[in-house]
Amino acid sequence: MSRLGGGGELLRSRARRPGELEGAERASGPGGRGSTRLGQPKKKRRLGGRWQHREAVMSSSGAPVTSSAAVSIQSTSTAKTKTKKKHFVQQKVKVFRASHPLVSVFMWGVNHSVNELSHVPVPVMLLPDDFKANSKIKVTNHLFNRENLPSHFKFKEYCPQVFRNLRERFVIDDTDYQLSLTRSSPYTENEAHDGRFLLSYDKTLAVKEISSEDVANVHSILSDYHQHIVKCHGSTLLPQFLGMYRLSVDNEEFYMLVMRNMFSHRLTVHRKYDLKGSLVSREASDKEKIKELPTLKDIDFLNMSQKVYIDEEQKKAFMEKLKRDVEFLVQLRIMDYSLLLGIHDVLRAEQEEEEEIEEEDAENEGTVHAIAGSYGTSPEGIAGFLNSQRPLGPGEFEPMIDVYAIKSSECKDFDIPFGSPQKEVYFMGLIDILTQYDAKKKAAHAAKTVKHGAGAEISTVHPDQYGKRFLEFVTNIFA
Repeated sequence: MSRLGGGGELLRSRARRPGELEGAERASGPGGRGSTRLGQPKKKRRLGGRWQHREAVMSSSGAPVTSSAAVSIQSTSTAKTKTKKKHFVQQKVKVFRASHPLVSVFMWGVNHSVNELSHVPVPVMLLPDDFKANSKIKVTNHLFNRENLPSHFKFKEYCPQVFRNLRERFVIDDTDYQLSLTRSSPYTENEAHDGRFLLSYDKTLAVKEISSEDVANVHSILSDYHQHIVKCHGSTLLPQFLGMYRLSVDNEEFYMLVMRNMFSHRLTVHRKYDLKGSLVSREASDKEKIKELPTLKDIDFLNMSQKVYIDEEQKKAFMEKLKRDVEFLVQLRIMDYSLLLGIHDVLRAEQEEEEEIEEEDAENEGTVHAIAGSYGTSPEGIAGFLNSQRPLGPGEFEPMIDVYAIKSSECKDFDIPFGSPQKEVYFMGLIDILTQYDAKKKAAHAAKTVKHGAGAEISTVHPDQYGKRFLEFVTNIFA
């Protein structure tokens, strides 16, 4: 017997043996945990210590197919089943278009992993096994979305339950997380010597390519990091780790770490500093300084007489969070981290927006223009929260999204002899927190001490000394 499915695809049905599934029917009850289904690529999955196996092929539409080419799937159930004809309706699927196959695989993998995790019950509490768990999938893709996805690739998600719990504590819904990363392709912000750095299409999430050593370091601190986030109720200046993945494409492995973007998704950053509290080799190179948005360093900050203008209450709250986070890093023997400081100049942004609108008006008279930061069409995902809120004016932001942002204080709050500061918005958070003080760093410390002298403020020092010096420097960046 044969039947044409809703999508016009020829499907064959036959009597099922006891314990065998037909089509995309699930083997288990509600939630699908422990289930196997056709239409998903080969998968070996471990969530909270439990392994699951999946194997199948995809059709040209991405929908499940039943044919002699598909591998039969055996369920763990031994209950008798009746012969039944199944009418399949072809489903619409996402086509993950990106400028690079690796990004397409990343989008496909995130979409798949979030969908799969939605069928797994949220545990009452995380267990030690959850910090070692992973979910793997191997795809042999001959027909589906061939122009964007490679014919063979693998995708692995580390500690799915842990990162889901962290997303919840950082008030990021899984569906919004999924949409921000997959509705449209993440784009390359820069491609530095240490790997790619991508931003989600709505600019709320950052995707950083990391090394296998960094993956091991994340695993080594993840339990302590999670406990720290629980204690501070998600109020932290540390990077907000939201997901970690391994992608295997063309026999090469790539590791991706997803974090919340420390800068705004709508307010342009006009100046950027990476501050460590060290003065040795801490000046941006001439090559860096000619960039449109150079990353300036400690000596540049001092030479430009830069200051951060926030009131005493904001400064007190910021320093309390910073001290708590630095104490945590010292306990884990972590050093070499930085304070990332981004500055949005409100007046400059208004002028730039007016110039852009004038230019567009001259080119397209009568065209309705989108408000800066609105991306033309309303974004879905994390930034979609703004759709239900009042329009934001110049220099305004939504604290639920731009969690690292602080507005500059009014001029009247300061006694400044050399003039009033500009109206600004500051974005401040800790970055590069995966470097531990090991034998390699001890050797570097010894070498730099010999070169620059024992009293020099080199960056490679013991975590206690690094933390103390770092806090002293940051305390002095305020007006």
